[in-house]
Amino acid sequence: MQRVAEGIGKGVARGAEEVGFAGALFLEAVLWAVLGPARRQPVRLAAVVAQMMQIGVEALPIATVLAATIGMMLAIQSLYSLGLFGAESFATVGIALSVVREFAPLIVGILVAGRSGSALAARFSTMMINQEVDALRVIGVSPVRFLVAPALFAMMIVVPCLTMWANIVALGAAGLFVTAELDISLAAYAADVVASLSVNDLAHGLGKSVLFAALVALVSAVNGALADGGAEGVGRRTTRAVVQSIAAIIVVDMIFAFVVTAG
Repeated sequence: MQRVAEGIGKGVARGAEEVGFAGALFLEAVLWAVLGPARRQPVRLAAVVAQMMQIGVEALPIATVLAATIGMMLAIQSLYSLGLFGAESFATVGIALSVVREFAPLIVGILVAGRSGSALAARFSTMMINQEVDALRVIGVSPVRFLVAPALFAMMIVVPCLTMWANIVALGAAGLFVTAELDISLAAYAADVVASLSVNDLAHGLGKSVLFAALVALVSAVNGALADGGAEGVGRRTTRAVVQSIAAIIVVDMIFAFVVTAG
């Protein structure tokens, strides 16, 4: 029993230490973005753009497929469940709110965690084990400015853009099914969607996507910075980064929804 308690205590302490480390990385990255130009060590814009291309543009095909699938699935389920009560005409409202406030940011966050978060964790882990990060410190280059800040800012810019694209694709795919089933025009469906949504709904979804992006980048960076044990350590840290990122996204999503909708 004592060993179990000690194990839980060590796990909690290690988790708190990693959360603190992630917070320190975020603050240092922001400081480099603000103060770097004055110190002639700005965050490299070319690196941010390159990361945006890898994280955002190259993810467009898979994001489109997933968003269309989610939109179609929501349309099928909404029409079926509301049809039990003869309320199919309200399906558009549920689809629009579900996509914009919940499903689009969530599916994009999980996609970025699996695709780009794993790549970042593997890259940082390899550089850590090969002592390339130590080499950067020796020549006077901050690893946070050089490695973490570009990935963090690129994700925080491009993930909301991917989420907006997912909104459009998911609502469009749902519209194809809804209009065929309810025998209404696509223009009437689009008008219902616009009437169902407000600026707050859009801000709710996009705000969450910025939070998810920061979580994925920081969790990946923390796991990469703590890597050891050669190739096996890289694999272990990469898997851990993806699992922790997805878990953090789901938990934060629930907390965010509760806080924003409370009262």
